[in-house]
Amino acid sequence: MALVAIAALMALLPSVNMLAQPAEGAKPTPATDTAAVVQAADSLQSDSLQSDSTEAVVDDLIEEAADDASWHQTLKTKFIDGNAAFMSLVALVLILGLTLCIERIIYLTLSEVNARKLTKDIGDKVAAGDIEGARELCRNTRGPVASICYQALLRQEEPMDEIERSIVSYGSVQSARMERGCSWISLFITMAPALGFLGTVIGMVMAFDQIQQAGDISPTIVASGMKVALITTIFGIIVALILQLFYNFVLTKIERITMQMEEAAVEMLDMIAERKNRQ
Repeated sequence: MALVAIAALMALLPSVNMLAQPAEGAKPTPATDTAAVVQAADSLQSDSLQSDSTEAVVDDLIEEAADDASWHQTLKTKFIDGNAAFMSLVALVLILGLTLCIERIIYLTLSEVNARKLTKDIGDKVAAGDIEGARELCRNTRGPVASICYQALLRQEEPMDEIERSIVSYGSVQSARMERGCSWISLFITMAPALGFLGTVIGMVMAFDQIQQAGDISPTIVASGMKVALITTIFGIIVALILQLFYNFVLTKIERITMQMEEAAVEMLDMIAERKNRQ
């Protein structure tokens, strides 16, 4: 037994020496490296700041999304509170009115030309005796101004009274084309607040029915009923204001083109009269 114990002790001695001494060729290092600790601390601090900034950006995005959602949710709630039947009619009036306004704006914008340059080019061709070239120029130019000039050149051999009468008649036709659909826009402008007032009256009647059923004039019942009743009026007035702005813009463009038509008609009559006098 003693011999076995001595042999086991001799076998354990090299392992104890290996654990007690460092590896060959290695230098002893301190338990804590100061530079590594400082670098790690800086890295942790930068990561913490970056994490804080990221969290701040995420919070801002969440708040903005919440604000947008609340705005849309509020609009949806008000739309439903204002009696969806009448609110749908007001929304339909807005859609139809805006459609007509946009169609008129596009049509009138495409009808606008440089009237002074057009009449000058026509005058140069007429002075040179190129009547057919002047007519071709009018045919290749869009808009009612070119149509008026073409109508005058088409009847330039007739007496001046006939030419003037023809220009006036054709100008009335062109004005009617430009004003097409404007009566419907005016109707929608009138209908929007009228539908709002109708919804308000019906909402007030419903509020009085609730008061009658409750058997008591409660401020809560009266306030809630009046709030719902007035929402339709608010939306109706807003729709009317929006359509009125677009309608006034359309009328302004019509007036500008009409003025150009009148100026072009006068210049064409003077041009044809001067040509007749020379002949």
